[in-house]
Amino acid sequence: MSTVQGTTSASQLLGSYAGTTATKSASEEGQDRFLKLLVTQMQNQDPLNPLDNAAVTSQLAQLSTVDGINKLNTTVQALSASYAQSQSMQAASLIGRGVLAPGASLPLQSGVAMGGVELSQPADGVVVTVSDQAGNVQQSIDLGPQKAGVVAFQWDGVRSDGTAAADGAYTFSVKAAQGGNNIKADQLAYGQVGSVTLGAQGATLNTTGLGAVALSLIKQIL
Repeated sequence: MSTVQGTTSASQLLGSYAGTTATKSASEEGQDRFLKLLVTQMQNQDPLNPLDNAAVTSQLAQLSTVDGINKLNTTVQALSASYAQSQSMQAASLIGRGVLAPGASLPLQSGVAMGGVELSQPADGVVVTVSDQAGNVQQSIDLGPQKAGVVAFQWDGVRSDGTAAADGAYTFSVKAAQGGNNIKADQLAYGQVGSVTLGAQGATLNTTGLGAVALSLIKQIL
């Protein structure tokens, strides 16, 4: 008999909750439908075989869990939108700036070429070798000892024999060593940002020299 009384109390509580209907969101309307079904089930239960309190509590706990997941999804969507807006503003601020991103191209314009090196660890010595499109070495640039991280460099277009190289497309390779052992060194090509494209995958920088580059691949802003 005590079980029936406890269930009736829960039914009254749920009926009171379901009866307070104001303007509801889609998620809240779904909860209301669930509660109405539960209340109807409790109101029409067999008094001699009432619903178990533990079963009612379990169903309410499931409803609470679903509601929590919906709220979490809403929060994540808001954070994602905020991040996308922040990334868009950051990308737009780079228009007109020079950037370094993975690549081995070294275009020479008006006697100046820029590039970069990313070192995984400090190096006793770093040497950049510039070559033309046919693979002929034009110049070797000794950057000396360097700390780990990104190192930018310039080539003035002068070949090893002292003559001036013509403007055009060149490439470069890097060799870095620490304690007599070669260490990882990645080439970084230079580009100037002309515009920004916003898409589902994030912001893309449209550059001269590098083409389209994802914002996430930018290693240094010059």
